[in-house]
Amino acid sequence: MIDLYYWTTPNGHKITLFLEETGLPYRMVPIHIGKGEQFAPDFLRIAPNNRIPAIVDHAPADKGEPVSVFESGAILLYLAEKTGRFLSSELRERTETLQWLFWQMGGLGPMAGQNHHFVQYAPEVIPYAIERYVKETARLYAVLNKRLADRPFIAGESYSIADMACYPWIVPHARQRQDLQDFPHLQRWFEEIHQRPASIRAYALADGINPAPTVDEAAKRVLFGQDAGTVTKP
Repeated sequence: MIDLYYWTTPNGHKITLFLEETGLPYRMVPIHIGKGEQFAPDFLRIAPNNRIPAIVDHAPADKGEPVSVFESGAILLYLAEKTGRFLSSELRERTETLQWLFWQMGGLGPMAGQNHHFVQYAPEVIPYAIERYVKETARLYAVLNKRLADRPFIAGESYSIADMACYPWIVPHARQRQDLQDFPHLQRWFEEIHQRPASIRAYALADGINPAPTVDEAAKRVLFGQDAGTVTKP
């Protein structure tokens, strides 16, 4: 059994996509990040960066004590190695998958996240910041579009954890001021993943947990008001 500490964000969706694809038994533990539940001591023992998602695997491969993992990319890699699925054992395909997994973790996710912040949540309109991150999001979409011009999935012929990592960050493309019609290969890939039964189940779970996502002023203070003191306070 896997305990999944989750909220309805792109990084959270990555893990439900994997779990729904594989059928691994798991228990959902919602962590409402807008209410500050990510700062609970029990959660911080699992995820010291006070971010979702995180997992606890109660049946690790070494048969030992439960294993906890935080950071969505690390969780995808852990689960792929645990199940032997969605990460090839063949050297070249595995390397392609990991490169693009880390590309998402280091590029697409952070840049689209800043796009979300300055376009939707910042307390004042900062044109430079909006232009900076909307343009960088578009550049990253173009990189992915070019990658998908001659292959069905990011790492090649097979759906992989690289696709699971990237897809949830493309779902809010309209909020990122991106038009998928400008990226036809990316659009084709997006629509194919959107129609997968596991994707439909994963996003239905999110709708059941957080049916009307909102970020009010209290939530903004929790989400965007953190500093070093957030970590060091008792």
